[in-house]
Parts: sequence; structure tokens; C-alpha cells
Amino acid sequence: MNPTPEEPPKNRRRWFLILTIVLAAIPSLYIRAQPELERNAKNWLATFILLFIGLMGAIWFFFLGRFEGKLRLRVAGIGFLTILVATQVIRIKGTTDGSGLPRLVWRWADDRLVRDFESIASTAPSDAVESIPNVPQFFGPHRDGLVSGARIARYWGTNAVLLWRQKIGAGWSSFAVDDGRAYTQEQQGDDEQVTCYNIRNGHLLWAHTNHAHFSQWQGGDGPRSTPSVEQGLVYAIGATGILDCLDASSGKRVWSRDVLTENQLPNLIWGISCSPLLVDDLVVVTGGLTNRATVLAYDRATGEPKWQAGTDKASYASPVAATIAGQKVILSVNAASLTIHDRQTGAVLLDYPWTNDHWPKAAQPVVLPGDRVFLSSGYAAGCVLLQLTLGNDGKFAKFELWKNMSLKTQFNSAVARDGFLYGLDDGLLACVEVSTGLRRWKDGRYGAGQILLVDDFILVQSEPGPVYLVAADPNQFIELNHLPALGSKTWNYPTLAGRYLLVRNDQAVSCYQLPVQNTLVPGGNRALRGEAGQP
Repeated sequence: MNPTPEEPPKNRRRWFLILTIVLAAIPSLYIRAQPELERNAKNWLATFILLFIGLMGAIWFFFLGRFEGKLRLRVAGIGFLTILVATQVIRIKGTTDGSGLPRLVWRWADDRLVRDFESIASTAPSDAVESIPNVPQFFGPHRDGLVSGARIARYWGTNAVLLWRQKIGAGWSSFAVDDGRAYTQEQQGDDEQVTCYNIRNGHLLWAHTNHAHFSQWQGGDGPRSTPSVEQGLVYAIGATGILDCLDASSGKRVWSRDVLTENQLPNLIWGISCSPLLVDDLVVVTGGLTNRATVLAYDRATGEPKWQAGTDKASYASPVAATIAGQKVILSVNAASLTIHDRQTGAVLLDYPWTNDHWPKAAQPVVLPGDRVFLSSGYAAGCVLLQLTLGNDGKFAKFELWKNMSLKTQFNSAVARDGFLYGLDDGLLACVEVSTGLRRWKDGRYGAGQILLVDDFILVQSEPGPVYLVAADPNQFIELNHLPALGSKTWNYPTLAGRYLLVRNDQAVSCYQLPVQNTLVPGGNRALRGEAGQP
């Protein structure tokens, strides 16, 4: 009896897998060859490449690989059950970081990352009569990211004292500080709150509640805006567009407007994020996701509408007051433009097309000496320096001094000092020369964090939570100090009121008392000796 000849091996059509690998390698090599391609684009492209490989692999296995029907049926059943079980036990909770990729958690997991969190109140001595400087609005005392005269020591050592730490409601608001009180916004269940805390001990002094709840799968829950405080009144706008004027001492409502509903404006994808601008007798905010009423002004005392202007969609930056070419104006970075407005009438004095409205813009415009304005954005927009001149018709003409990719501020805003700009470029701190647009250096990994310029230091609130102090040195990157501060994703701006540092995210808030210089000598911080905590 002759043995049965072996069946020749089946043609598995492996060429299909080889072609898949080649096609996946092309965008992978492109990603590696683009030094200025941002991490959000890299992460999403990498995700699409993996999905492409998985899809092509499935097509090969089920239709081209000539596997036995029973094997294909078993694999299909296992795959279906895996997907079914995954949808029942896994859910999306926000994003992993500023890249926008979804964060997957167990369905039964606590929504909040901070578990078994106990409020901490330090027993360290604090001068109860010490005068605390006011920071009455978003992004520093003057809404330009600059904090002057804080006299923070160059080296902290162990002298940075945690005064208190406690849980806080969800939201990406920062703090405004006035008369030793810290004002912010947070989500508590189905209610949006404007809250007031004692900066020295963290005690809640009052909370004003609106029945409102904004949620978006990438941006999370709660308000995004920082209150503004002046002359005993607090102005705050929530993520759904409710603009409140409150008594600063009690939280009692003085007046309220529902900006979006009253003006029939649809909300932004990630919610209203502008912080109210207080200028002259006005409170100024931005509009919604439609091409009209980009900037809106209300009477500070009564809440009555004063003017509306613009035809662009709003974005996520806040209006800024400035004087350019002798004119007192308001600047607004919108979805696809920079507009400059007359303060009293809202008339548009400049409408500069700034990329497109496909991607959000959150960076503040930087007004520089010599009637210049710096703009920057992430999502491959880059940056531009504009020279403005005032025409005989009372409107501004612009000229682009330079435009490049040297600084791409996605979540944060740039700050300026001594002819140089500093900002987080795709998570790394970068220094750019104003006159040329050339980047001096780029270093440190802080993610989608935020910065303030404190005298000649850069205070960096990193996205993972720790806070860093970096020298504002155009010649080199020097990281000086860091604090653990927070332990989860942080998109909120830090607030520095004198030596009191307030940091928060959607989980917790911490207040530190930073060491200050013992003496001042010529040459600034770099020439100091004997600073508190210096090794």
C-alpha cells in the first residue's frame, strides 16, 4: 500500500501582509521625519496606522488566507465576545492628555482619580496680617502672564510649604485673588458653582449655584473660565454661557445674563471658556459657534447689553484690553481670526485671518512694544508677529514681520521678556527671539501645561501635575525647582499672589507658600546670595 502523498501547503497570500506593512511604514516614516509635527497628530496617526494594520490583518485572515472555515468561525466568535464584554466593562472617561486620545477605565471605577483623599492643613506658621497681592483676573494681574515683584527665591529647597490641600469640584478654571480670598468655578453634581475660599486656610466662604452642567467626552465636566474681581464684585461665566455678577463678600447675585440663550448662539464644542474682561464700564465676553456676535459687551453695573461685534465663530481664548498706536482697544482671538475692537462701540478696527476654524485656539494674543502683536496656536498653525499701524480711517493695517513654526502653543499662552518669547511648544518649553522668530532652545517635558513669567523665572504648571521653576534665560534651559503639587491631569493655569501659589485641576486644589528672597541686590535674582532654601 502506497502512502498517501502529503497535501501541498496552501497559498496563504502572504504578499497581502507584506503590502500592508509597506503601506503602514510610509506614514510611520513620515511621522519620524517631521520634527515640528505635534504629538496630538503623531498619536492620532499612530492610532490610525494600528487600526489599518488590524483591519487589513482581519481581511487577510477571513477572506484571503484560505484558513479552514471552523477556525475562522472560532476566531470570529472569540472576537465578537471580546468586543461585547469590553463594551460592558470598559468606558471612556476623558482623554489621556492633551493629545485627545480617549482614556479607558473600568465601568465601575470611581469617576474621580483622587481616592481616599484627606484635606491637609499645614501647621506651618503663616503671617495672618501679611498683605496678599491681588490677582483679580485670569492669566496674571494684567492678563498678560506676567507677575512682577513676587521676589520668589531662586532655590526653594524644603522651604516651599504646603499650607493646605483638599478636593475640589470638576472644571478647568483658575483662581482670581482679591483681599485674601480666592475665587474659582467648579462642578458639584448637576450644579455649576462660583466658589470663594480663604487663601490662608482653604475654608470655603461661600458658593453661588447655577443649575447647569456641561460635559464633553474629551474636555470633561464643569466650567472652564476664571472669574474676574473688581470693586467688590465678582464676574463669572460658566461653560453653558451663564454670566453672573456677584457680591464678592457674600456671593449674592447682583445680576445675571444667559449669553448664549439670549443671543441664540450655539455653544462651543468644548464649552464657553473665555474669562470676563473688565474694562472701563464694561464686562466683555465672547460668543458661540456661529458666525455672528463674536464679542459681546455688557454694562458692569446693570448687566444691560452695550454692544456686539464680529462675524467669526468664537474660540477658547479670552478678550484682552490694550493700547496700540495710542488707541484703547480690545483684542479677541477667534475661531479663524484676530479682531481688534473699539472699546466703546465694539467697531472692528482690524480683522486678520488667523488660520482656519477647523481647530480650536486657546492662546492669548501677546501685545509687544512697538505696536506689535504675537499670535500662536497648535494644530500645525504655528505663530506670527504682526506690525500694526493706524490709518487715517481709524482702522489698523497689518504687516507680517515673520511667520513660522517655532512656537506652537496648543493649550497655553506665551509670555514675553526682554525681547524673547517663552511658551510650551507641543509640551516642551521653548524660547523664541522676538526680532527674528528664531527659536533659541526647546527643552523640558511638561505636556499640555500652563506657564507664568514671575520676574525672571518661568513658573510651569505641568500637565501631569507637578510645578516647575525654570530660569527665563534665552541662552540655555535651566530647571531650578519642582513641587509635587498635584497628581493628575492639570489643564488649569496656576495663580501666584505674592508668595502664595494656588494650583488646581478637576480633582484637587493645593496652596503653597513659596520662599522669598532675603535681600535684593543689583542684577536681579541671578546675583542673589543667601536666598531662602539655597543649597
